[in-house]
Amino acid sequence: MQYNYPFKIDKSGRVATVDENQHIHQLVEQVLFTSPGERVNRPEFGCGINQLVFSPNSDELVTATQFLVQGALQRWLGNLIHVESVTINNTDSKLRVTVQYIVKKDMERHTAQFSREAQ
Repeated sequence: MQYNYPFKIDKSGRVATVDENQHIHQLVEQVLFTSPGERVNRPEFGCGINQLVFSPNSDELVTATQFLVQGALQRWLGNLIHVESVTINNTDSKLRVTVQYIVKKDMERHTAQFSREAQ
């Protein structure tokens, strides 16, 4: 078992935990939505995808973002997962990211979807 992200206390007053697959899903989310420089002890961590919510849509931007996300996931989670595909959809002020990956431990395929809206 791993600690829940974001950190919280469960109904029994203990630290909330998640299973291995949920933990990896939460790690992917952390990499996607953490901006480089945001973490003090790991200034290079993340890929800063939040900045795209306000970016104008273009095929070139989507392609570059897919490479950025895939590279960041391989760098930070390459020991846990193999990224098969990344799909970016930026409409209006809502950013949607779909990541398809295989967990190396059990070779199980997962598809994770994340979204953020401009605030």
